[in-house]
Amino acid sequence: MTVWRLAVREILHRKLSFLLGIISVTTAVACLVGAKTLLRADRVITDHLMQAKQSEVEVAIAAKEESVEQAGAELEDAMRKHMKGLGFNILILPQEQSRSEMLLNGMTATMPESYVDKLGQSKIVTINHLLPSVSRRVQWPEHDREVILIGTRGEVPIQHRGLKKPLLEEVTEGKMVVGYEIQKELGLKVGDSVTFRKQDFTISEVHPERGSTDDVTIWINLKQAQELLGMQNLINAILALECDCAGDRISAIRAEIEAILPGTQVVEKFSQALARAEARAKAKETAESALAREKESSQALLLREQQGREHLEQQHAGFAAVLVPLVLVGSAVTIFLLALTNSRQRTEEIGILRAIGLQARQIILVFLSKAAVIGIMGGLLGIGLGYWVGWSLGGLSNNQLDWQLLFATGDLLTTIVAAPIVALAITGIASWVPALMAAQRDPAAVLQGG
Repeated sequence: MTVWRLAVREILHRKLSFLLGIISVTTAVACLVGAKTLLRADRVITDHLMQAKQSEVEVAIAAKEESVEQAGAELEDAMRKHMKGLGFNILILPQEQSRSEMLLNGMTATMPESYVDKLGQSKIVTINHLLPSVSRRVQWPEHDREVILIGTRGEVPIQHRGLKKPLLEEVTEGKMVVGYEIQKELGLKVGDSVTFRKQDFTISEVHPERGSTDDVTIWINLKQAQELLGMQNLINAILALECDCAGDRISAIRAEIEAILPGTQVVEKFSQALARAEARAKAKETAESALAREKESSQALLLREQQGREHLEQQHAGFAAVLVPLVLVGSAVTIFLLALTNSRQRTEEIGILRAIGLQARQIILVFLSKAAVIGIMGGLLGIGLGYWVGWSLGGLSNNQLDWQLLFATGDLLTTIVAAPIVALAITGIASWVPALMAAQRDPAAVLQGG
């Protein structure tokens, strides 16, 4: 009788022992494969969740960036409109105009009125709102007092930029705008008629108190002022508003204007320019701060989510690190006890087999063959059961992508391939000692004892 026939007869004769052995090995392998599958599923789920959260954060940040950009633009536009109330902050003067003389006695030097049209037709980008003007400190003979006379026409548009809403409304011919002190001293009001140097004007507007030279200034149409002062086609200055240039604004403005209008100089009204720059910087800072807070909050949310998932994975890994060795040891002990019990129950049968010529090596092979069958069957069943349990508990969806991600690193595949080997090792090692003990008994002693 061959060793395999003896092993098969042994399996058929002791079905319960064989079944218990398979259950024990199946449980051990299922625990090993299931734990590895669950840990891989945790990683796949974590990757899914983090990708989803990352996408949500990116969408939220993109929306916030758009919202902040819009809010920042609106805020900056509101600031810009508010700052426009400060008035023109760039003066373009003739090169020969002394600034000390201008501050003490007003503007005296002149330049062609055509300069403003030349600027308007240029490609200049550093200034807006061009306003030509004449300005002189003169006597108002009809009221025997000194005033500042400013003649101005409508703003000259910069052609390549299109029309913009003017900062100041044009003073039409025959109209006059007066400052606060003049209005107060002369008792003027809108609609009154006055005579200035033998020309009649109607008061179209009265400025409120400003606490500056504007309070002692009268504004009339540029053409009429030029005629009164004998300055036909001449102006004293071009007023402008700086653009939203970054960096050294005044240097850029001077360089660009000097290239277009040689023989002129540029003066910046510092306090007004600084107020505009601070307003723009504040608007930008407010928008950037809001966006930075949103990004920081989003990153903190991602970090908390990542840490939560890692903590869960660590808990599962710690539990598996304890459970799997215990189950493997328990399975090996069970196989050992079943093999030991089997060898004792078959003492007489083993003695007879030895007496008829079966060698000790063959007796050992009978036990190990049975153990090998238990290991192979239990290992295959354990792989299927463990994979199913790990997949189910891991919460993965039944799609090809998740299946591919599960095996992406090769760790799980290695465990599955190694599982039958582990099962054979468990059953082989656990059955070796009982098989060796049974094979080494003296058949004569066994039969005499029987």
